[in-house]
Amino acid sequence: MTRLAIDRLRRIRARRETYVGPWLPEPLLTTEPLLTTEDGDDVEYAESVSLAMLVVLETLSPLERAVFVLREAFAFSYAEIADFLGRGEPAVRQLAHRARQHVQARRPRFEPDADLRRAVTERFLAACLNGDIDELVQLLTPDATLKVDGGGKVRAPRNPIHGADRVARFFVGARGGLLPDTRVEYHEMNGAPAAVFLTPAGPYTVAQLDLDDRQRIVDIHLIGNPDKFTGIRPLTPSSQPGCTVEMSR
Repeated sequence: MTRLAIDRLRRIRARRETYVGPWLPEPLLTTEPLLTTEDGDDVEYAESVSLAMLVVLETLSPLERAVFVLREAFAFSYAEIADFLGRGEPAVRQLAHRARQHVQARRPRFEPDADLRRAVTERFLAACLNGDIDELVQLLTPDATLKVDGGGKVRAPRNPIHGADRVARFFVGARGGLLPDTRVEYHEMNGAPAAVFLTPAGPYTVAQLDLDDRQRIVDIHLIGNPDKFTGIRPLTPSSQPGCTVEMSR
């Protein structure tokens, strides 16, 4: 079974080489208590499914990713993993060490609490809608990065956008791209708050921000490829007062 999974990962990686524009993981609807349990188990799970962590895992080879997940997520022994993969235990230990170093070097250095992340997201979206470039630049780190996953299905930049000024100007210019009757709801996606852009027909964009320890935005992930909304397509705008923020054009 493990070898079949590795073969599938290799096929997916080969297809991704022809993917149009930046690739981001599919948004996963998770639950609010993920970040607040006392024993820490749910915190670890939330981090493991975060967009930032999934993006990091995608940079591993299929074999490294299999070893990392079997060891770190499921706590299998090196001997068991070696048996699964049909490889020697020393080779598996080396793969695990290399994967762990890679992940530690690239994982987010700071994990803000959910309320702070949502508050910054709300400020950011308000500044976008108001066309307030100065406010946007203040919210962003100088080297902030925007990745938009359109998958060739919707209009989106083909390459990441780097730098606070360029990112801010992109969002100010993108205000005209909002669909009629758009509303924004905040849902727990991949273990953290995300802004979900909705019309009565369902979601069409998911936005999630990563912050540094000074509460500034380091990375922005926008997912607009409709093929990636299979798991969240049942979402429709809520009628509950205060649960949504209406977007005007």
